[in-house]
Amino acid sequence: MSAVRSGRALGLLLGAGLDALLGDPRGGHPVAAFGRTVAAVEPHVWAHSRRRGVVVVLGWVGAAAAVAVAAERVGPAAGPRVTLTAATTWAVLGGATLLHEATAMQHLLAAGDLPGARPRLAHLCSRDARTLDEGELARATVESVAENTSDAVVAPLAWGAVAGVPGLVGYRVVNTLDAMMGHRSPRYERYGWAAARLDDLVNLLPARLTGVLTAALAPLVGGSPVATVRVLRRDGARHPSPNAGRCEAAFAGALDLRLGGDNRYGERLETRGPLGDGPSPQPDDIARTVRLSRHVGQAALVLAVATAWLLDRPAGSTA
Repeated sequence: MSAVRSGRALGLLLGAGLDALLGDPRGGHPVAAFGRTVAAVEPHVWAHSRRRGVVVVLGWVGAAAAVAVAAERVGPAAGPRVTLTAATTWAVLGGATLLHEATAMQHLLAAGDLPGARPRLAHLCSRDARTLDEGELARATVESVAENTSDAVVAPLAWGAVAGVPGLVGYRVVNTLDAMMGHRSPRYERYGWAAARLDDLVNLLPARLTGVLTAALAPLVGGSPVATVRVLRRDGARHPSPNAGRCEAAFAGALDLRLGGDNRYGERLETRGPLGDGPSPQPDDIARTVRLSRHVGQAALVLAVATAWLLDRPAGSTA
């Protein structure tokens, strides 16, 4: 068995278990530390230039991947590789925190606490919530859970399965750079172009896998796989993001809800086409959304562990 790949499947399983039990690491989260570093460096490298943005993004991703490759190759024993993979998986996954925040939003809405729910939405997305009513807050929560089921769970597991620690680290670096730079704003329109396009690329297959898993698991939340696939194929492209639209359309079909509409981000208004045929989301629908996201994440973990195990097998092995 390859020394580098040894223990990848077990590490992914243990790391996902840590995320489920403990949520995000507390006290110096490595992803937050990376984000602070990028923010500190940005004033020294920023330019209103796509070329500069490409160089910066490739520099950050390349440096992080190189460190991850070196860390994975240190020492011949499988034990340290399991530990490293587990710790890295725990650091880059965000499934437990995502579902915790969605559930907290449901509780606030159920209690009629709009003043508490509006600022809480910032834990899920960057949408301007100051004037949103109960239904719009519920829609924002459902859409955020749908999109981030891929970004925070399915995609990192997929990259970890095929590329180990470098895949986990590289994916999270790209995703973090997109969150910081990939905005449609005067400052980042050109400088952040590379971050946004690279994030689209690395999420292309994971987002579609999320859609397939959502359709397959739709009956667990009272949905229909056939109806989910129909909505996914029909409405998946009615979204500014080539990937988020697939996830949101699949969730809309599985939950029999209607997503999409007008979203405000600061001074910018973004209108998204309708996704799905059902009623608009209400607070009670958040619990079903959380259950669906959890099922999709569990299925993605099974696939990731199985894929990593198969890739770990020595060539010609029949065991």
